[in-house]
Amino acid sequence: MPAMHIITKPLVRAATAACAALLFFGTSAQADTMTAEDFLPVEAAQARLGQLLFYDKIMSGNLNISCATCHHHDLNSADGVSLGLGEGGYGLGPDRLSGLVGNTRVAERIPRNAPALWNIGHKDRRVLFHDGRVERDASQPSGFKTPAKGQTPLGLNSIVAAQALFPPTSAAEMKGQPGDNDVADAFARSFTEGWETIAARVRSKPAYETAFRIAYPHVKSPEDITIVEIVNAIAAFEMSEWQSFDSPYDAYVNAGKPLDPLAEKGRQLFFGEAGCSSCHSGPLFTDQNFYAAGVPQFGPGRKFDGNDLPRDMGRMETTRDPADAYKFRVPSLRNVALTGPYGHNGAYTDLRDMIRHMCDPVTTRANWTPGMARLPQVPWLDKDDFTIVSLADEQERQISKLDITPVEMVEADIDALEAFLNALTGETAMQRPLGRPDRVPSGLPVD
Repeated sequence: MPAMHIITKPLVRAATAACAALLFFGTSAQADTMTAEDFLPVEAAQARLGQLLFYDKIMSGNLNISCATCHHHDLNSADGVSLGLGEGGYGLGPDRLSGLVGNTRVAERIPRNAPALWNIGHKDRRVLFHDGRVERDASQPSGFKTPAKGQTPLGLNSIVAAQALFPPTSAAEMKGQPGDNDVADAFARSFTEGWETIAARVRSKPAYETAFRIAYPHVKSPEDITIVEIVNAIAAFEMSEWQSFDSPYDAYVNAGKPLDPLAEKGRQLFFGEAGCSSCHSGPLFTDQNFYAAGVPQFGPGRKFDGNDLPRDMGRMETTRDPADAYKFRVPSLRNVALTGPYGHNGAYTDLRDMIRHMCDPVTTRANWTPGMARLPQVPWLDKDDFTIVSLADEQERQISKLDITPVEMVEADIDALEAFLNALTGETAMQRPLGRPDRVPSGLPVD
């Protein structure tokens, strides 16, 4: 008998019979691998331009933060912390600090963990952000459903470009507060005005005009540079830069090269009795659906009309359907060993702790401590970081919504699953095609 048993806990809402069969008995089939042909095509000149824009702080309201600040090469396309410091901070990852006065003072932590960008350009990608607020939708004029609704621009080359529109619209992430700068003031009026203000900044730099002319044949003058060309270039960079499909697991699937014995045991558990592959399926190791996994919450949360607590309602924020409360998108597991902390808010720094949580969320929540998260210290934020943990009624609500029935596993099984997840790390993951540029056309410093 395998050293794992399905158990029943009275606090856990049972999933439907069909869902339970999928979640906890799983399938013996292995996930597919992928090739370069499975990615959306990218123009090399656009990717090179996107690399510059990705690292250029000209995209932020106060000219102090770039896309790369939270998705840096040195941190494997993420930022290495549970909840990052965006607008007002300086430095990278765990070493990032807040300024002390004015718009250099961080007002709040970014409420969700910065997702890694590995294989973001795969053709199967249909939904992005932890709550899925950007998704492919052929019924929309732009081809995408987004928070901008009818203001979503036409001509976007991918869901990745649609996603790239929105970090600059966030006060905590990139734009700052109205009154701080022209970008924040413009976004206070409309998405369209905010994006146009960013585009005007970019096209005012002669070096960018030249790069856009090379990347886009239709660009004949600075006025032809719009937010669409900007985010399409950023998407081209992200989609080409973060491809990774040469892991030991891929070698096993493609060439029959055996995994290490412990990783092989983990593979059998993952695709078999542990049931991991029911949600972490396909070549991306995600079904891109939404489930309530009960990851412990902390930080500022995401307040909206009907939610005034410092909590994160996940998919419900987008759909406003109570049935979606506390549900988050299943993350891809490729290169997962490189991209902790884990969970929608980075509650677990250690991969083994995340595995344990997915086995038995009830027990791990009870044993979770704030020290298991990795938060840059900001004294005026530290005091409120864990307010939600002290609210017993809210903790019960989160438990009551679980889509996971706990299973009990011995340490040997956790060892094996961890070994298999490490076998999803690409052999060349640390060797990116373009990497970090030394300088950018705005002349602003590069992190």
